[in-house]
Amino acid sequence: MTPNAPDAPPLRVALVGYGLAGSVFHAPLVSATEGLVLDTVVTSNGERRAEALAAFPDVRLAGSPDEVWERADELDLVVIATPNRTHVPLATAALKAGLPVVVDKPVAGTAAEARELAALAEERGLLLSVFQNRRWDNDFRTLAGLIAGGELGEVQRFESRFERWRPQPKGGWRESGDPDEIGGLLYDLGSHVVDQALVLFGAAVQVYAESDVRRPGAAADDDTFIAITHENGVRSHLYVSATTAQLGPRFRVLGSKAGYVKYGLDPQEAALREGLRPVAGEPWGEEAEGLWGRLGSGESPLTGGGDPVRTLPGDYPAYYAAVAAAVRGTGRNPVTSLQAAAALDVLEAARRSAREGVSVTLLPHHDEEEEQRA
Repeated sequence: MTPNAPDAPPLRVALVGYGLAGSVFHAPLVSATEGLVLDTVVTSNGERRAEALAAFPDVRLAGSPDEVWERADELDLVVIATPNRTHVPLATAALKAGLPVVVDKPVAGTAAEARELAALAEERGLLLSVFQNRRWDNDFRTLAGLIAGGELGEVQRFESRFERWRPQPKGGWRESGDPDEIGGLLYDLGSHVVDQALVLFGAAVQVYAESDVRRPGAAADDDTFIAITHENGVRSHLYVSATTAQLGPRFRVLGSKAGYVKYGLDPQEAALREGLRPVAGEPWGEEAEGLWGRLGSGESPLTGGGDPVRTLPGDYPAYYAAVAAAVRGTGRNPVTSLQAAAALDVLEAARRSAREGVSVTLLPHHDEEEEQRA
């Protein structure tokens, strides 16, 4: 059977890491995707091994990534869902073993490392995709449609907030002050909001940022603001915070004709955390009408201004469906490492801006922009 045949066997997936990302996002989405099967879960943690077997009784377990590389000929795709500091070495090892790779965001700590991984994947003729799942959020899909349809006119300002109220640090590597861990909200939630801004409005040419450690006992940034000037003149104001006692709108987008304001987060993460799973043909990612955003001009949506706009369903399953097609050679990589590198350019500039109190100018990588638009 050829890889592209309709009756080709499912692609066998090894998932490296079974913490939050692996157990809540990747394992359920892989197992729900037609044409993919969760073959192996890699974790040395006894409790997580038991959880993986309980959720996926047919899965094989491995104690280390080396066991996966040793039987690479039995697998078709590796998903890296481990702590950030391990992304580059594990993705490199997978590619050298001859396996296509999905890496959770951020793909690397620097844009240079992301570009090196992209070069290695191209050299080996293998897929390297980055899990930027929030391109398939319900509100982002809706906003992209409004912009494409000209409903806002010429967009002038994009405000995006990914805010939480978590006054007590949880600890762990995500809140570590060790630079090697690549923790903090700038690289965690910031990876999402920057990626979304670049997808909507293109290359960044100027970056300014403010980044603080607010909570007692916290060691990494937990309250960060990023301002981007895009090459086309749009300005993006992006907020990521764990210290927001009153949450702002998820999106406020202002154009020459109208504005769009949307409150609340996409429901897919909450559903996955609750153990719900997407099933083909059944509703997924749907939002109650009372949470729809509003489109209009001249008045606040909180006092009745604008008209409600039905929020499109969120669609995280679309990411892995696209990955499966790309591995089989019947579709394009949904999120490339070069796109991730462009976002890392912004994150690195934001970190420098916040540290030095300066605005940072970026030189666009036009060859990468062409690759992203193709």
